[in-house]
Amino acid sequence: MSQPATHHNKAAAAFLKNGQRAQWHDETLWFVRAKRDKAAHQIPEWEALRNLGSQIKEHTLSNLDEYLLQFEANAKKNGIKVHWANNAAEHNQIVYEILLHHNAVNVVKSKSMLTEECGLNHYLTERKISVVDTDLGEYIVQLRNEPPSHIVLPAIHLKKEDVSNTFHKHLHTEKNNQDPVYLTRAARQVLRKKFITADAAITGVNFAVAETGGIVVCTNEGNADLGVHANKVHIACMGFEKIIPRAQDLSVFLRLLARSATGQPITTYSSHFHRPKAGQEMHIVLVNNGRTEQLGREAFRNSLKCIRCAACFNTCPVYRRSGGHSYHNSVAGPIGSILAPNLDMRKNADLPFASTLCGSCTNVCPVKINIHEQLWSWRQVLMAEGYGGAAKKTSMKLMTGVLSKPAIYRLSAGMARFFMRYLPFLVNNRLNPWYKQRDMPSVPKESFKDWYKKNRNHE
Repeated sequence: MSQPATHHNKAAAAFLKNGQRAQWHDETLWFVRAKRDKAAHQIPEWEALRNLGSQIKEHTLSNLDEYLLQFEANAKKNGIKVHWANNAAEHNQIVYEILLHHNAVNVVKSKSMLTEECGLNHYLTERKISVVDTDLGEYIVQLRNEPPSHIVLPAIHLKKEDVSNTFHKHLHTEKNNQDPVYLTRAARQVLRKKFITADAAITGVNFAVAETGGIVVCTNEGNADLGVHANKVHIACMGFEKIIPRAQDLSVFLRLLARSATGQPITTYSSHFHRPKAGQEMHIVLVNNGRTEQLGREAFRNSLKCIRCAACFNTCPVYRRSGGHSYHNSVAGPIGSILAPNLDMRKNADLPFASTLCGSCTNVCPVKINIHEQLWSWRQVLMAEGYGGAAKKTSMKLMTGVLSKPAIYRLSAGMARFFMRYLPFLVNNRLNPWYKQRDMPSVPKESFKDWYKKNRNHE
């Protein structure tokens, strides 16, 4: 069992020390959320699409074994070599053996959160294989030796000056030149050489079609296409949940994905790979890594509907104000806080509590995952399993006692109003974590119940 990472609230506190950057991060992601709203509202049938996407995923999860086997059979007919990995270690070993078989020591990789989940880069680097992430955002964070902070916008936590300094250090660009065009061209020149000189290409998978045995990879930069077509070995890594039954189902998910992710009508490149090109070898690694266990948890199986659009990230008030790295998991945000405890309850016990349960994540989810309800359910599980901590357990028992007895509740509320009005320093101090980063409203003169008693006869 892994050791606990830095607790979310401590990591969030570190992020919030730079107030201006935190505010900028919050506003930038809200801008993306607003673009999503605008794009969604331009389609009258948006809610019908969401319902259809959710139903297709529900059907697929209920027949997952059949569709995975159908996909494998059709992929093999297409000349693709299919591998099965039960966990991250098996996934990494399979990829390594393929590369070893081809004497591949230089690899280009397009964005794949599954390989982040499995720690593939680190695994291969330890074995003297160079892996270059070719998505621009991922390339930037790789140069900085950081994990992505967002599954769609990996470097969203960085400003132009951060990128400029990073490129000056590693690519020897002009110091303090923050022109995005200049910086992008500098990265492009380096990455083009990597594409051409690589020995193999690794991609993720957005959708795998059981009916055809083909896969679809969505990028805005075309880097997956460049990597695949410039190399003789293509390895595509996918989690079980990426399966969809039919090719026509893509018309639903491709419309939902880009609009929910960035507010675009369609991803710039939706690349279809059905078979290896002449002289090329194509492999697909199907990865479980806890997904069947999540499928068996009735309260959480819907989380496997996720199409990794990150709409729940962009709308979440906690994510926007605490940054992606505070989640210490490859998939951050609300959906990551549901997926992570399934992999390691002890390590990730804090994440389901990093939410206001406001329900905004559920409202924007393109496949209608009940995210905030699952976060609440995880809290119940984690507390029952003893992962909540003694302080939280004691405080919850105390609150249960207060809220379940009306007389005690009224007495407590009256005392709280008195102290907060006349002795605010007793509760508004550094020892009370609820007052960090929060502004309390004015204390009311009376409770709602008292107000109602006075005014109900006036109706």
